[in-house]
Amino acid sequence: MFKVRVCAEDQIAEGELKSFSVDGVDIPILVTRVDGELVAGTSMCPHEDVSLVKGRICDGELVCRAHGYAFNLRTGACSHDPKLHWRVYKITVTSGHVYVDLA
Repeated sequence: MFKVRVCAEDQIAEGELKSFSVDGVDIPILVTRVDGELVAGTSMCPHEDVSLVKGRICDGELVCRAHGYAFNLRTGACSHDPKLHWRVYKITVTSGHVYVDLA
């Protein structure tokens, strides 16, 4: 496992999409909270490398603002193209800090 600290847990509000640059990681990490649960993944859309931070959450999916591609927040599966997959990271919260497993 390769865990990195991303942010403080209280920095993430329900339904808000935020990205964080992490030392040693090329692409910022997107973090959101849905139904009280924290979700993290890459901040770039796998369709055309557009930032997902300005996207929206709809019915359990993260929808890209550029072309409307939608990705399941739990699994990363794309509802538009089964060959595409949004990378979702496992989260651990320790002492109020959000860590993601990049392994």
